[in-house]
Amino acid sequence: MLGIANLSDIGEVMTRNKMMRIGAFLAGTGSNMASWRHPNAVADGAISLEYYKNLTRKSEEALLDFVFFGDGLYISEKSHPNFLNRFEPLTLLAALSIETSHIGLAATLSTTYSEPFTVARQFASIDHISNGRAGWNIVTSPLEGSALNYSKPEHPKHDLRYEIADEYLEVTKGLWDSWEDDAFIRNKDEGVFFDQSKMHRLNHVGTHYSVQGPLNISRSRQGRPLLIQAGSSEAGKEFASKHADVIFTGQASIEDAREFYKDVKGRALSHGRRTDDILILPGCAPVVGNTAIIAESKYQEITNLVNIEDAVNYLGRYFNDMDFSSYDLDDPFPELGDFARNGWESATDRLKKLASEEKLTLRELALRTTTPKPAFFGTPTQVADTMQEWFETAACDGYMLNAAVLPDGFDDFVDLVLPELKKRGLFREAYQSDTLRGNLGLPTPSNRYENKLD
Repeated sequence: MLGIANLSDIGEVMTRNKMMRIGAFLAGTGSNMASWRHPNAVADGAISLEYYKNLTRKSEEALLDFVFFGDGLYISEKSHPNFLNRFEPLTLLAALSIETSHIGLAATLSTTYSEPFTVARQFASIDHISNGRAGWNIVTSPLEGSALNYSKPEHPKHDLRYEIADEYLEVTKGLWDSWEDDAFIRNKDEGVFFDQSKMHRLNHVGTHYSVQGPLNISRSRQGRPLLIQAGSSEAGKEFASKHADVIFTGQASIEDAREFYKDVKGRALSHGRRTDDILILPGCAPVVGNTAIIAESKYQEITNLVNIEDAVNYLGRYFNDMDFSSYDLDDPFPELGDFARNGWESATDRLKKLASEEKLTLRELALRTTTPKPAFFGTPTQVADTMQEWFETAACDGYMLNAAVLPDGFDDFVDLVLPELKKRGLFREAYQSDTLRGNLGLPTPSNRYENKLD
């Protein structure tokens, strides 16, 4: 833990007189690997524009802050069915931006397998098309197989990927500042299209990138796209506290969430940022019913969708597609040491710790991984109570809604829980802005060149 003065006061300062920020992860048929089998699931939802349009419109009607679409660059026979056949997410954002007016639109893109100039241009374009509602979830790509699709001899090691990403972000943020906000004059009478003194070349030369610039598109109404990061490893937390506006995280208990919150907010201070500059949104996958019995019935229905073979394969994907078929399902989860820590480092560490502490078998860990009992569970009042406790005791700034089954889990939250949160004054009754940063209460980043002499 970083030794920073008054860090113990962060929770009180951060949650006073604030409302929850809530985004929705719209992942095809849902986060559960067998969600496509649910009777109400749209089995081809991951490649249905109409399906995503309907969910996004309902998200905007519910006044959610943003919708989010994940991505990955490598699939195998063990992949989640949603991953096998899905849209390239930036293309999807462009389509959805035309259908909406206030809700934020965010998607994943890898720094390990792309170029900063291209990505800066793509996200700036989405930001302009949506009038300032774009967000970029920055990932370094955990799966080693990704290298095989990009003509690379090997997948970079975990900490090297974050080193690359750090320089990558310095380049993209620099490119987004290529033009001061009043650079484009477009004076037809005088024949002056732009003020040359307000165009800036980046001239970046670093360890991994050499990029001159300028970018051939101006800043958007929100300055630049929202930056999102989801790593919980040491390298991931350090990267996020330096660059991210929003952090997705996955702590299962309120105690772990509070510790993560305190840690990352402290790291932000060490980078010269304010604690208010970063919003921390843990995953929230509620199972909710009008009674506790109905909620339990829904959970059991979801659990019963998964067969053990698929569950073990899904678990193996976290460990770089490890084949667990040679292990007995009912033996203790094997001791793997540091094996496969080049992928989802924090996730594999958490799974190994869980198996060790609770003495889980391979079967039990696989099923726990695919269908964990959510922290947010029960009646609408019970789910709202838990969300309020996390929010008001410095465990989060809001939540990333991640339904096990879509559209049912999403509809249950919006129709049953959200009205309860609004009744308690914990969520908005109207949008405050028509930009993503504005609705999240985040400031527009200043251009590094404004009010400075070259």
